[in-house]
Amino acid sequence: MNYIFKKNCEDVDWNGVHGLLKRAGMAHPPAELIEKAFKNSYSVVFVYDDKRLIGTGRALSDGAYQAAVYDIAVEPSYQGKGLGRDIIDRLYDDIKECNIILYSRPGAEKFYEKFNFRRMLTGMALFKNKQSMMERGFTE
Repeated sequence: MNYIFKKNCEDVDWNGVHGLLKRAGMAHPPAELIEKAFKNSYSVVFVYDDKRLIGTGRALSDGAYQAAVYDIAVEPSYQGKGLGRDIIDRLYDDIKECNIILYSRPGAEKFYEKFNFRRMLTGMALFKNKQSMMERGFTE
């Protein structure tokens, strides 16, 4: 397949991104917040099959030595085809000089271990929705 990889936020259907994140089992805030998050990111990737959005990812960074990866999502019917790897590779190209952190949805850790991500022993988080994150297995 010839997929189209786009590294900017021009002409993105933010409701489509919202739907993709939801179908992929990820956090899916309102489309307006998703748009703001992606537009304020250091690096973004959108994947299309023709005109259909099938993948996303973004990275935050100071551009010097720290970065974080978020919203790696692939349409469920396209998973297992290497698109998650392609998204991460394209983000990595922009942040490869940095330490990179991420948090994944519970159960996806093995996927990220393929890219040499390892569990942090001292990682901490302060979530607005503490109870929900605990119930979903993100925190203790």
